Amino acid sequence: MRILFIGDIVGRPGRDAVLQLFPDLKRELNLDFVIANGENVSNGKGLNMSHANQLHDAGIDFFTTGNHIWKQHDIFPHMNEPDAFVIRPANYPQDNPGKGYQIVQTDMMKKLLIINLQGRVFVREDTDCPFKALDRILEETAHEKPDMIFVDFHAEATSEKVCLGLYAAGRVSALVGTHTHVPTADETILEEHTAYISDVGYVGLKNSAIGVDPEPIIKNFLTQMPVKHTITTGGPVMFNSVIIDIEGGKAVSIERYQREVQTQS
Repeated sequence: MRILFIGDIVGRPGRDAVLQLFPDLKRELNLDFVIANGENVSNGKGLNMSHANQLHDAGIDFFTTGNHIWKQHDIFPHMNEPDAFVIRPANYPQDNPGKGYQIVQTDMMKKLLIINLQGRVFVREDTDCPFKALDRILEETAHEKPDMIFVDFHAEATSEKVCLGLYAAGRVSALVGTHTHVPTADETILEEHTAYISDVGYVGLKNSAIGVDPEPIIKNFLTQMPVKHTITTGGPVMFNSVIIDIEGGKAVSIERYQREVQTQS
């Protein structure tokens, strides 16, 4: 099975780049399933239902998220549905809207367990331990006998990501990092089983502060005064993703797939 995972999609430029590439990209790369991190899709903060449906119809099969998922409330009812294609980090309180994992039946008649976790190092939210949350989910879903297990670890610190990758090695098919919007060059296969990369990167304006208008951010660095983060438009968009091939539940390859996209916005 060939999975494409797309890094954090940021605002309208990110959405436009995805819509421009899909569904042709799905055929071009011979993809079986596409997952994207959607926590920055709607104006950089959260994922609303309209944008989720738009990108889902274009060819993204499933969305993981992160700490910004709570910004767009209209997505919450969908996240509580049994067949939801959007999940939130599993180590938030269990009473929060949505689920932290989902088992998807793919077109290849395979059971794909998708797990979303959030890191704790340098992150404001006080979530439960992602290591223990992973153990809990793997135990809860063992009776389902998933054919493949995919984890999006939305975290800041590379040390935390690397350690969770090593902790999960041999037990999941893939563990990819998101959140920093900066792609890393450490893609590898751990224990001849688990595809890993510390951060996939993002889909957003190339000449920006990780997707945001750089001028206020520079002003903040110069003055230490609070500024508003805004998503600007215009210019090339970076499309960062990884392609992961899985056979018999084990990853056999992981490759960064990056493109520069000229959008109309």
